[in-house]
Amino acid sequence: MNCKINRNAAKVLKKMLSTEEAEGKMIRVYITHMHGDHAHYDMKLDTPAEYDEIVKTDKDIDILLDSREEFLDGVWIKYFYVPEEGFEITNLSKEPHGHHHH
Repeated sequence: MNCKINRNAAKVLKKMLSTEEAEGKMIRVYITHMHGDHAHYDMKLDTPAEYDEIVKTDKDIDILLDSREEFLDGVWIKYFYVPEEGFEITNLSKEPHGHHHH
C-alpha cells in the first residue's frame, strides 16, 4: 500500500510521535466514513493490529494502514498553515472529482 506526507505534515507528526503518550505507537490513518465513491479520513496514535500494513514514507515516518481498506491505499497526508492550520487527508487515486476541502 502507499501513503505520502508533505513536509509540514512530517514535522507535525514527528512532534506528535515524540510525546510520552505516543511511546510505542504509530500514526494510523483510518476512514471515518464512506460516501459511495470517496471517503473521509482521520488520524490517531495506535499500535499495529493483525491486518495492518506498516507503510514507509519518504519522510522517515511509518504510517499504519488497514490492508483490508482499499480506500486507504494511496492516501496523501498534508498539513497547511494557511488559511488555517490543520491536516488535510485526501486520496486522489480513489476520488473521481479531484479533491475538495471540508
